[in-house]
Amino acid sequence: MSWLLQLYETYEANQAAIGKVEKKFNGQEYALLPIGHTTQNAHIEVQITEDGNFHSATVLTKQEMSTLIPTTEDSASRSGSANYPYPLHDKLSYVAGDYGQFGRNNKKLEHHTKYIEQLRLWASSPHGINKVKSMYHYLQKGQLIADLVAHDILYVNDDGRLITKWEKRHESLASIRPAIFSIVAGDQEDAFVRFNVYSPTEHLTEVWNDKQMYDSYIGFYSDQLSEQDICYVTGNTQPGTVKHANKIRHAADKAKLISANDSSGFTYRGRFDIANEAASIGYDVSQKAHNALKWLINRQAKVVDERVFLVWGNEQLDLPDMMDDFFSLDPTAVLEEGVAVHTYEELAQEVAKAMSGYRNSLSAMQQRLEHTPINIMVLDSATTGRMAVIYYRNMDKELYLQRLEQWHTTCTWLHRYRKNEQGEFVRFFGAPATKDIAFAAYGPRADDKLVKGLMERMLTCMIDSSQQTIPRDIVQSAVQRASNPVAMERWEWEKTLSIACALVNKQEGMNVALDKENVDRNYLFGRLLAVADVLERNALGGEQRATNAIRYMNAFVRHPARTWSTIQQSLQPYQARLGTKATYWNKIIDEIGAKMPVEQFNNQPLTSLYLLGFYSQRHELYQGGAKAAAAIEEETEI
Repeated sequence: MSWLLQLYETYEANQAAIGKVEKKFNGQEYALLPIGHTTQNAHIEVQITEDGNFHSATVLTKQEMSTLIPTTEDSASRSGSANYPYPLHDKLSYVAGDYGQFGRNNKKLEHHTKYIEQLRLWASSPHGINKVKSMYHYLQKGQLIADLVAHDILYVNDDGRLITKWEKRHESLASIRPAIFSIVAGDQEDAFVRFNVYSPTEHLTEVWNDKQMYDSYIGFYSDQLSEQDICYVTGNTQPGTVKHANKIRHAADKAKLISANDSSGFTYRGRFDIANEAASIGYDVSQKAHNALKWLINRQAKVVDERVFLVWGNEQLDLPDMMDDFFSLDPTAVLEEGVAVHTYEELAQEVAKAMSGYRNSLSAMQQRLEHTPINIMVLDSATTGRMAVIYYRNMDKELYLQRLEQWHTTCTWLHRYRKNEQGEFVRFFGAPATKDIAFAAYGPRADDKLVKGLMERMLTCMIDSSQQTIPRDIVQSAVQRASNPVAMERWEWEKTLSIACALVNKQEGMNVALDKENVDRNYLFGRLLAVADVLERNALGGEQRATNAIRYMNAFVRHPARTWSTIQQSLQPYQARLGTKATYWNKIIDEIGAKMPVEQFNNQPLTSLYLLGFYSQRHELYQGGAKAAAAIEEETEI
């Protein structure tokens, strides 16, 4: 129950955000919901005057549809033909008293009776404010569909019944296809209606954004909850519930984290007599915890194929996410072209500087709390109705930041695949994002199931132990793809190469800066391949075709000595083309070859360490090779 308690405390700590509409990057709206409320996509908005008369109605656009509505435990979980009306906004069969005159489904004739009685109780209760009474006075007249037909919102056939599908023969009713047939997925009877109150003298807050309306319904519904029980989450005695929220990841999500349906799924039979004996959770706690989770997912979670990866703190919501690369944590830590790469000491300082912002922002909180916990949660569902917490950790903030620092200073390499605000590629030094690691290991068209599985496995490497190694199969997959550049576009291979180097570096613990003292056979072979690549690239000039070193890279890994002989023979025309300019690269080839013992120059397959030698040597040559080659050419001419 610890995750439920943490979510409950998050809700309590963010009371000021309740009902405040925020927007995601795609324009979708979301908010921290009040208890007893949920979201629903409405199709029609009806304006009612303060004295309870019809004023106007409009068909909503997709951008306007999302609506915060009050709900009961039963209506929040209703399915099929179950007669559980929402307290205010609902489908036509519930809110329209004249549905029997215009509708076609006799099974829905009882919907309005239960709906209007529920609304009457709310309006007549001590919590019933004027807006609720205005809407009740209008709806109890039973003329909603007639008014919507009269104002060209809904359309009927010659028999006076609602049209199920717009056809050419209906063009006499309207010159163009009415908006209602485009916005509702089914027929007109499935339209969801929301209500608002209109005043000619003042601008009233929309019903679905009005805090007084929230408080009015919460007060009314709380009075209906009478049965007290011990809440297993807080330990307090309060009204309990066995019907918990759905729509956790999005509005169409039917999966629940907590469910008890012994009559069909045999969830607790054989162990307990009733559901509350298995897990007794207070209604207030359940509502607040689930609403906090929905809000956090919309606000800051990463979602891959319905799997949710979420990191948050109860009072400090925004925390550095382990799923991100270092560029996301600190976009200012960009390396200028020509500047030497970081040593480990310099990188550690940069990471510590980025983390200090998160530490310092909690200084006031640390005065109140000895320990500031943060939460890491992964959610997923195997079926449409059930969801599980497949990973959860609650840990001290300082320990989390330490693990994050450890990750970004060990699984690190020089990358150039991120863009700045101007759309330019920039160099940054740090750990790659887990999603990029997945694409490096499995390719950009990898199945979402593979991607989310890898992200979960990487999470345990980063959080559960700072010394835990990356699974070998992930490293091998990335190295194999990086060793086959001809199968990818140039940009994709460069990105895969640097990420693979970061993964290998996590195991080997080396610098990007070239280690000229390293005499490991694999490292030396990687250096040889890099020199061959740069030499031929300089000879090709403006030609964009792949060098022989790149073309033979995959074979070179499997049979290095034999393939190097082929590559060196292929270099001869380019060495001749460069003339004295090739002296610089030829000297490096000789120096590297002299360091390798004769018995190690064989066809034993190379390990992943060769990639580090290849990348570091190539980077060294591109950083200072042109100037050195020019200097050697001048000396030769003299």
